[in-house]
Amino acid sequence: MAAVSGSFAGSKLVALPLPKGSPAARAACFGFSRVGVAGKRTGCSRRRGGGCRLSYVRCEVSAASDAPAFDASSASALEQLKASAVDRYTKERSSIVVIGLSVHTTPVEMREKLAIPEAEWPRAIAELCNLNHIEEAAVLSTCNRMEIYVVALSQHRGVKEVMEWMSKTSGIPVSELCQYRFLLYNGDATHHLFEVSAGLDSLVLGEGQILAQVKQVVKVGQGVNGFGRNISGLFKHAITVGKRVRTETNIASGAVSVSSAAVELALMKIPESSHVTARMLVIGAGKMGKLVIKHLVAKGCTKMVVVNRSEEKVAAIREEMNGVDIIYEPLSEMMRCVAEADAVFTSTSSESPLFLKEHVSSLPPVSTEVGGLRLFVDISVPRNVGSCVNEVSTARVYNVDDLKEVVEANKEDRLRKAREALAIIDEESKQFEAWRDSLETVPTIKKLRAYAERIRVAELDKCLSKMGDEIPKKTRRAVDDLSRGIVNRLLHGPMQHLRCDGSDGRTLSETLENMHALNRMFGLETDIALLEEKIRAKVEQIQK
Repeated sequence: MAAVSGSFAGSKLVALPLPKGSPAARAACFGFSRVGVAGKRTGCSRRRGGGCRLSYVRCEVSAASDAPAFDASSASALEQLKASAVDRYTKERSSIVVIGLSVHTTPVEMREKLAIPEAEWPRAIAELCNLNHIEEAAVLSTCNRMEIYVVALSQHRGVKEVMEWMSKTSGIPVSELCQYRFLLYNGDATHHLFEVSAGLDSLVLGEGQILAQVKQVVKVGQGVNGFGRNISGLFKHAITVGKRVRTETNIASGAVSVSSAAVELALMKIPESSHVTARMLVIGAGKMGKLVIKHLVAKGCTKMVVVNRSEEKVAAIREEMNGVDIIYEPLSEMMRCVAEADAVFTSTSSESPLFLKEHVSSLPPVSTEVGGLRLFVDISVPRNVGSCVNEVSTARVYNVDDLKEVVEANKEDRLRKAREALAIIDEESKQFEAWRDSLETVPTIKKLRAYAERIRVAELDKCLSKMGDEIPKKTRRAVDDLSRGIVNRLLHGPMQHLRCDGSDGRTLSETLENMHALNRMFGLETDIALLEEKIRAKVEQIQK
């Protein structure tokens, strides 16, 4: 049986503030500036009222804590844990944490090892929630990012456990993951996911595919134990934010997906005079491949070859693209098609490279009219084209990391659009924080009602016993209704002051002050009770 250790090696956060409102600070907020000093970017910490702080994480092994180890098998395990970590567990509520590695800081070689297929997301959530300090979890795994969202009983211990889990599943040492990861907590984690959903953190500003992927996280998570109220609420709100940003701003104009950026990159490398005549080959007719075809057509390409396992998907695309000559070829003809192509776009789910140096070196050269180089634009993770192909003098490979070149071409316009979207995200972040803060009062509401009900029932029994056994049912019911009515009227005021739904002028701090006051006055003390309940559930889960 596993045990919860009272000691751990953690990470020290080093905050490097930037001047509020400075170009560097604003760019950092939008995810456009990735500067590393003694570590990697952890994210932008925002406070209400504007401004941001760019932080970096320096991974250092800290000395083991002197706190006693927690042996779940001993009779006093719960008391040991409470005694060793009373401040951490009773003075802070559970934290929302995101541990991520993205295209901005992490090479594709590492991201492809961390990638988790959608079919395995439920398994990953279950494994994460089996960790001692993790209550809820979600996985957002795409070609550009691998992000784990959790609700942790303890920030530091939760992060340590998730990092060890990521290391175990990917085979990458924790020390190496620490060099590239970013950590964000609570409000910063919320703000980050909203930026992701809105397309602010993407290589191509406003790209719509990421919103669909966030929606898929919610769809897959429905009914999965561990995709709980906090995480589910966070992702559902992120979908609302993504939709609102795209509706109220023009953030989606221009290149808005990895596929469109791939097409733009290829056309940047081919002389403009050959854009229409260049021989285009698309390998893979899935979602990404279909988008590549659409963007090629939008750029004036009316003839292309598509290689796929079966013709069914290609036929459907051909039917949708009126006036476009789409030639289907099976996988067995792939190398012949590559030999006849000037630009090759790959977007398959193959877990091993389709093209290596030895496959490409013997291919005939392309015409100087199209630049003299055969272009491989690989938008797959894991990659379909090995980096060794770049060693061939007549070929060039570009993967998802190289799409930054397209993004940088219109940086100023993206910054302007991002500012419009960020105002919406700030507003929505406050609304989500208000919703989550209001959840803190739920245990107090339940305990206060239960407390009042116990008193009512006890006093009602005393009254009825004094009235004798011959009391008519109608009279009993009337007395019972009277007692309920009195209690409900007395509780109405306190209950109203424990709710924070934005319908009145009460602030969150006032609501929480009311909660603490009621806890003290009626001896409800929800924190310790909740702690005991959470830890006992974890112990029982481990023992199964």
